[in-house]
Amino acid sequence: MRVGANPSLEWSQQYSKPYQIFLEETIYCETHKQLGMFMYMISHNASNQMLQKAFQHSGETIHRKISEVFDLVPTLTQCFVKLPSSVHTHTKIATDSRFMPFFQNCIGAIDGTHIPITIAEHRAPPYRNRKGTLSHNVMVAWDFDLNFTFVSCGWEGSASDAGVPRSAISKGFSVPEGKFYLVDGGYANTSSFIAPYRGVRYHLNEFRRRRSSQSGYANYRELFNHRHAILRNHIERAIGVLKKRFPILKVGTFHPIENQIKITAATVAFHNIIRGQNGDERWLDNQPNYISPSQYVDVPEGDTNYLNDTESSDGSALRDQIALQMWASYNI
Repeated sequence: MRVGANPSLEWSQQYSKPYQIFLEETIYCETHKQLGMFMYMISHNASNQMLQKAFQHSGETIHRKISEVFDLVPTLTQCFVKLPSSVHTHTKIATDSRFMPFFQNCIGAIDGTHIPITIAEHRAPPYRNRKGTLSHNVMVAWDFDLNFTFVSCGWEGSASDAGVPRSAISKGFSVPEGKFYLVDGGYANTSSFIAPYRGVRYHLNEFRRRRSSQSGYANYRELFNHRHAILRNHIERAIGVLKKRFPILKVGTFHPIENQIKITAATVAFHNIIRGQNGDERWLDNQPNYISPSQYVDVPEGDTNYLNDTESSDGSALRDQIALQMWASYNI
């Protein structure tokens, strides 16, 4: 956990020194039960009292074991949330003529999402987002297998999405030479982070409405934005699945702020572990609400505050090159 001035509680799993701590099994509390306590806690937003009832242990034991798992979260995240090791074009791009060869160097997408928090009133102002609620801004990257490859938690809710990757880069987050991520319009357009053209239709429903009245694209920018949106739409549902699997990410909790931030990192790691075991996501549609939707906190979706200085010449040149190549192929 990094505690600093700005952001005050930022933590990136790629750069934190992992705690060399492992769960200690006892006669009365096996390691799988300790992990079970933690999983029950984050799936139900369960209090210590609820955990005592569910696991038949004292409040002191529950507190100690949950704290030990919290201490392991940085190590857990480092083990299961890793930047791409392969630079080969993913099959979802390589086998689709809409994307190949134009996006052959794309290795995933980056986005920001707000997670509700609770915090002492005197510390709350920086975390108040544009919806007026309290949240921390989380940056995640994921690949075309819907696995998260990076997470940075703890930015104040008032921070813009565009500022988060700049901080991550300054602390060592890197993109392989010649590769790039797809980002939305709230991020800077650079040679490593390719954003859609601004002032041009982007969202898929806008293209569906146009298709009902006329066919084709007005220009290469529209074509690029549409295919950029299709590709991002496929993988950005990972955030939706994450919040559906762990609805604790939709509510404020009673934990210290440092542990609230670790909960987000832990759910990202657990998501990857579940996918690594071929976990089925369809069952999520038929699960009971362990946390009442009435407790969900309204937080911003996406970043609508665009900066004027977010276009880089290298990024603009690369995007134009891809878009014009795509347009030429489309008009053959």
